Amino acid sequence: MTDLDNPQLDNPQLDSLQLDSPQWTVRLPTVADTEELGAALSRRLGAGDLVVLSGPLGAGKTALVRGIAAGLGVRGPVTSPTFVIARVHRPAAGGRGVPLVHVDAYRLGGLDELDDLDLDTDLVDAVVAVEWGEGRAERLADRHLLVRLERRPCDEVRVAHGWWRG
Repeated sequence: MTDLDNPQLDNPQLDSLQLDSPQWTVRLPTVADTEELGAALSRRLGAGDLVVLSGPLGAGKTALVRGIAAGLGVRGPVTSPTFVIARVHRPAAGGRGVPLVHVDAYRLGGLDELDDLDLDTDLVDAVVAVEWGEGRAERLADRHLLVRLERRPCDEVRVAHGWWRG
């Protein structure tokens, strides 16, 4: 039995999920649930926080960042920055005043190219979310949140596993 089939994960009630605990897992039946998880995470994030996202194509990485953006109250549509590599979303009026830097590390050739983005300077003032960042982006901050997303091949159900590291 895999984590995706584990009946313990059938509780999508994000209000009861202990997102501050060192490790957590949640079942996400819909894209809206994935976005809701992102919004819930945003309430625990602030300037200087790094979120590293991992998972296959279609697992929900961008949907999770869309939820984080909504929770932070930033401007602009959140789409995958695959071809622009990084996109900065400035705070909107009425938002929390924290920008979001959304990075897609998929096309980066190595750690040097990630360094060239100067994300460590953005970390001081923004929440930085890096898709495809596992094994690359962790060294940008002493502490980060790693979120691994999985998707069952037979349906749209996703499972998110989160670990606070550092």
